[in-house]
Amino acid sequence: MCRNIRPLNNFEPPATTDEVRAAALQYVRKVAGATKPSKANEEAFNRAVEEIAHITAHLLEDLVTTVPPKDRESEAVKARARAAKRYAATA
Repeated sequence: MCRNIRPLNNFEPPATTDEVRAAALQYVRKVAGATKPSKANEEAFNRAVEEIAHITAHLLEDLVTTVPPKDRESEAVKARARAAKRYAATA
């Protein structure tokens, strides 16, 4: 999976429309193999982003879990710790 796509399920507060769209954009960029489409492909690229964001929003609404929601700040702290460890090993 692309490292830029973050899990969006089971957070409090729930994922925003912007977060869902950003994940959809990253997915389409990865699949298309381009960060910016050509003029000839721009319409198809943008349509794919909007459709995937729409479906993703429905998926997140429909998912059921018994696990307590995750806290965004504590997850961010964990991610920063993992990154520090990963990048410290390469330095």
